[in-house]
Amino acid sequence: MLPTRLLNIALTLSGFLFAHNAFAQVKGPEIPPGLIGNVSRQLMKEMKPLDKPLHIKICIFDILGKAGPVFSIAQDIALEARKWNVFAELIPYTNETVATESFRTGQCEAVGITTLRARMFNTFMGSFDAVGAVPSYAHVKTALQVLMGNDALYDLSIQGKYQVVGMAPLGAAYVMVNDRSIDSIEKAAGKKVAVMDWDKSQAKMIQQLGAQAVPSDITNFAQKFNNGVVDIVAAPAVAFAPLELYRGLGTKGGVYKMPLLNVTGSAIINRTRLEKEVPDLDDRLKKMRKFGLGFIDQALEVVKTIEKQVPARYWMNVTPADQEKYNVMMQQARIQLTQEGVYDKRMMSLLKKVRCHHTPSAAECSTTAESDFPLKQ
Repeated sequence: MLPTRLLNIALTLSGFLFAHNAFAQVKGPEIPPGLIGNVSRQLMKEMKPLDKPLHIKICIFDILGKAGPVFSIAQDIALEARKWNVFAELIPYTNETVATESFRTGQCEAVGITTLRARMFNTFMGSFDAVGAVPSYAHVKTALQVLMGNDALYDLSIQGKYQVVGMAPLGAAYVMVNDRSIDSIEKAAGKKVAVMDWDKSQAKMIQQLGAQAVPSDITNFAQKFNNGVVDIVAAPAVAFAPLELYRGLGTKGGVYKMPLLNVTGSAIINRTRLEKEVPDLDDRLKKMRKFGLGFIDQALEVVKTIEKQVPARYWMNVTPADQEKYNVMMQQARIQLTQEGVYDKRMMSLLKKVRCHHTPSAAECSTTAESDFPLKQ
């Protein structure tokens, strides 16, 4: 089942490339020559190639289509996959919505998309990117180690005929404003904020602030910010230079040095056909999940390196008092969205345990909020 495993490896080793997919025209360091082959050889120590040929279609979202870096990497992976008796047909898409719909309607057996959008296929795994739930890269690492390294949680990666087989960090999403005077929750009232038109959790957050949600998508949110159509956006640092977000910041804008959420990418498969042709599919995927954990530090280092490229003059510090205020606000939003079924209760419980593992003295750790949901129901 190499396409699935290689999608997982690609996500883990090169989150910056899938961030290119998610945030349009993002460019980062290239995968070193020969790395895919080296990883493949390491993997062969864990499991053997398939006994018979497997033909599979994979939806590839690249804003530049066949000419883009993600599709190029996918081609290298597909070539290596033949050594595993797997023959992949790559289908390029320049729009994440269309790629997602093509996967949903069965035009391909695998797809790589943002975890926010993956929520439509798996509520539990798709809730990983909940607002304020994973506040630092240390938390990201711990959460992924728990999620991918524990076989007891494996079944939660499956929902119906779909399965999230790999996740990778793409970077923290920071709030960017076109005027530094918007330096508090209260001052966001009345301002226009770009939100993804398919994610109602974002719109609800904005409405709670008293701000105006402006429906947008991955292909145009930056343009709206740069042209002054909206006053506020949230995006990872990996999108800063390629999308020219400094134009929206101008001379008066800034970037809050506080993650709103940590963005990840997900590799998803349709198990229906694959489990028929790969009898030991689950055993292979469990091994792959643990194998991929060995590359989390590399992926996070790439994200941190790109983040350091944002000029220091744009960063805005958040006072401890405001930080606590934001934490409470985000917790209240998570609780409400969980009650409404947007976020999965079990994932919220898991992520709270991760936060309290890192900061046991935090106020939330002395309450039962978000922690009374069992992982198995």
